[in-house]
Amino acid sequence: MLEIKQVTNNKQLKTFVSYVNKLYKDNQYFVPDLVVDEVNTLRKDKNPAYDFSEGVFYLAYLDKKIVGRIGVFVNHKSNDKWKQKHARFTHFDFIDNYEVSKALMDTVIKWAKDNNLDTIHGPLGLTDLDHQGVLVEGFEELDMFITIYNSPYYKDHLEKLGFVKEIDWVEYQIVMPTEPVEKYTRISKIVEKKYGYKLIEFKRKKDILPWAHKVFELYNEAYEPLFGTTELSVKQIDMYVDAFFGFINPDFIKIVLDKDDKLIGFGITMPSLSKAMQKGKGRLFPFGFLHLLRSIKKSDTLDLYLVAVLPEVQGTGATALLINSIMNTAIKYGMAIGETGPELETNQLVRTMWKYFDTKIHRRRRIYTKTIS
Repeated sequence: MLEIKQVTNNKQLKTFVSYVNKLYKDNQYFVPDLVVDEVNTLRKDKNPAYDFSEGVFYLAYLDKKIVGRIGVFVNHKSNDKWKQKHARFTHFDFIDNYEVSKALMDTVIKWAKDNNLDTIHGPLGLTDLDHQGVLVEGFEELDMFITIYNSPYYKDHLEKLGFVKEIDWVEYQIVMPTEPVEKYTRISKIVEKKYGYKLIEFKRKKDILPWAHKVFELYNEAYEPLFGTTELSVKQIDMYVDAFFGFINPDFIKIVLDKDDKLIGFGITMPSLSKAMQKGKGRLFPFGFLHLLRSIKKSDTLDLYLVAVLPEVQGTGATALLINSIMNTAIKYGMAIGETGPELETNQLVRTMWKYFDTKIHRRRRIYTKTIS
């Protein structure tokens, strides 16, 4: 018998989070979620995004065995910004059984209707920095730590359930240069002289912290017009500073200042944590943290998490200054491959950053939508 049960306590929430790690435990391309981190992201008493969001989570049981999960919530700040009445589904994972996927989706659609919402889309997180998007291409590529892996049948289930494409993200794989790129070196020197831009690099974590809040404030401004984004609150920024800046290698953080020492751009990159997370199986202890520390110090792959510049200086070469420094750091560490985080297919400005490199699109993610009123 198939049953759908609501998650009502933290023990069940841990089971909810852990399910995907068990579902894909034998998949060589899947990167496990860090369970403690995901639990804290979804806990109402831990994540300040719940100041303007509300939602519920469900597990599917078939003959008393967990066979699927799904969450649904409404982000009031996002709906107000985009003038919508949307629900977001999230953490939608299930065995290849249409009865299971339909029962889970029917449950969250009922919740959305009961809350007077007229559309459901996803998978989306509480914010744009959370995991989002169904993988629709790139199933035989090792996933990134910050993204979702899923089997090809998810797409078929969602389309059978009446969902259609809303928007895609693409991810680039970049062959890293073995020596400085002459064009970017030249542009960097020009913009430094013409505009007085200054590239700031770091050697110690403590030197980054005074800039951390300003980086996320710039993120708010630079990403404001993009699909699905909402402004991060001060409490959210505090949370992300604690999460991101506690274990970074300072060599991989870059910022650009203008002639008046105003922050106008940043780049956050990291040696890939994917293989370390696989070895740790989603746990920090007893040995998971050791794998992470080794990856931070040495990896042949660079993950490009976030690169952004203020709208008013886009096109002035500030981005080239960041990319040049990022590539030079990758050369220093002997990295062979770079991987971008998800980039909106409509965001031509960011996609053109890689036009002078040997690249390919190796993964594609999709947001699906369905009218439910």
